[in-house]
Amino acid sequence: MAVSSPDLKAFLLATPFFGGLSDASLDLLASMLVERRFDAGATIVAEGEPGRSMFIVHSGQLLVSKLGDLGRVIRISGLEPGDFFGEMTLIEMQNRSATVVAESATVLYELTARNLYAYYKADIHGYVMVMQNINRELCRRLRRADSRIAELTIHAGR
Repeated sequence: MAVSSPDLKAFLLATPFFGGLSDASLDLLASMLVERRFDAGATIVAEGEPGRSMFIVHSGQLLVSKLGDLGRVIRISGLEPGDFFGEMTLIEMQNRSATVVAESATVLYELTARNLYAYYKADIHGYVMVMQNINRELCRRLRRADSRIAELTIHAGR
């Protein structure tokens, strides 16, 4: 179901994904979101599967993981309200890079690649702002990953 409400709009404005959008741009993009509900334990996306959408976390806690050697599940990060995931598949059009599982009952807002393209055609300025927001978040994630790699290297060298 498509979503829209003053509470949702306030929530979206407070997330990094929607930062800096005008009211009209936000309204248009919000109208393209579809609410999805998942029970605890549900797999939202699985590593390696094709992806055609991204998600904004409205409520709940999620676990992001990857499969390691010998099928071991490696925790990458946790997600909580305001976070988003799945954007990489929309940018690079590759399969999902990780698995995301709901750790609690979860409400997500889904944005499909088709709707993101429609947004690009309808509001190029809003689209550019959204892409900048995605890029900022990807840079933050890369910096965190760099720090974690450096820590692991230091600990491994002892």
